[in-house]
Amino acid sequence: MTIGRRVFVKNGAIALMAMGLPPGFLFRPLLAGTRGSDRKKTLVCIFQRGAVDGLSMVVPFGDSAYAGSRRATLIPAPRRGAEEASALDLDGFFGLHPAMAPLGDLFQRGEMAVVHAVGSPHPTRSHFDAQDFMETGTPGEKNTKEGWLNRVLQETECSDCRGRTLSDGSMHDADHAVGQIGMATTVPSLRGLAIGPALPKSLEGSHPTLAISDLARFSGDESGRGAFERLYRTDHGDQISSAADEAFDAVRVLEGLDPERYRPDRGAAYPNGSFGDSLRQIAQVIKADVGVEVAFADLGGWDTHANQGAVQGALARRLAELSRGISALHADLGDRMEDVVILTMSEFGRTVRENGTGGTDHGHANCMLALGGSVRGGEVLGDWPGLEIEQLYEGRDLALTTDFRDVFGEIVRRHLGADRLERIFPGYEIREERFRGLMRIV
Repeated sequence: MTIGRRVFVKNGAIALMAMGLPPGFLFRPLLAGTRGSDRKKTLVCIFQRGAVDGLSMVVPFGDSAYAGSRRATLIPAPRRGAEEASALDLDGFFGLHPAMAPLGDLFQRGEMAVVHAVGSPHPTRSHFDAQDFMETGTPGEKNTKEGWLNRVLQETECSDCRGRTLSDGSMHDADHAVGQIGMATTVPSLRGLAIGPALPKSLEGSHPTLAISDLARFSGDESGRGAFERLYRTDHGDQISSAADEAFDAVRVLEGLDPERYRPDRGAAYPNGSFGDSLRQIAQVIKADVGVEVAFADLGGWDTHANQGAVQGALARRLAELSRGISALHADLGDRMEDVVILTMSEFGRTVRENGTGGTDHGHANCMLALGGSVRGGEVLGDWPGLEIEQLYEGRDLALTTDFRDVFGEIVRRHLGADRLERIFPGYEIREERFRGLMRIV
């Protein structure tokens, strides 16, 4: 492995990526976390890796073709007095899986919204390709090198510097940038963060981001640190050395969080396991005010080809874990949720008709959940295409009526304040008339 200015240090506790160390990294303001109305906006992305069955997650019980398509995986229509054995009514047409009761309460309080029949327009049924397309934000394009979340960080880095990076990567407006650093506090900004053993494709790119598998063991490998220091720290106090100093300042901030002593607020109870641990650590980092704008967590286990179950079973257990985790994160952050949006996503949905082994196969459109910030909650958004055979995609799947990039774009523009969406979603024209009204305009 050739180690140069593109560095990846990984030891199971830390994966630190500084890809290219562009000028924006060398001279960006160290935007320490601020409080109150000046707090930074944050997007927390939860990837349901493996293709969740969105028709069991948010059940279209009002569509007469739904019940006729399923038996072993059928989620019954809402029944009063049988809430644990039937869908939880959302709006008279859609209902949540009963294992998702904690999120049902948030929906009814207007704090969560659903977008249904959403996904990628590309027809692939390959998990790997579909995940890559969603994480790069470029369906059908396999050569995209950067993730959409990394491009978000690039475009929202500094409103005064946007677009001034030269094509050859050389420094731009150095006086302005140095002036910004001179005004900064000493706390580093960790703008992009994933909790997991490796950096997800969504966050890969030229803006430095961090992947951490466990804050409790976040001490770094001394040999890895030494290699990083030798590459980027010099005796001359130059720009490269400054970049290294900032990177290690960020590491020191995380080391000081002491996660073993962390106690969630408002009685938040995260589920046991790596997913609950990831969300608890995301909450801790957000509350540490170190400038996190994008956080990412994974939850796998959604590829239910056989023995999927209905109100109980494998899928129900996974949905319960998802719901308890999101509900705990929402409670733990408290009033900070005004500045946070939580968004779920999955690479594609599953077939409308179940298969012969009590499961569902790879499908097309799916659903997403959004909570917090200025989300217009209490609604199921999007155009419902219907489940009759002639309404299905390729005669078997839920048809797509909302491109996932329009959901991402609406949140990025109205929550994170990005303007040049064509740079975040290259090759796709984002038009506000295709937004679903997911975010209130404030």
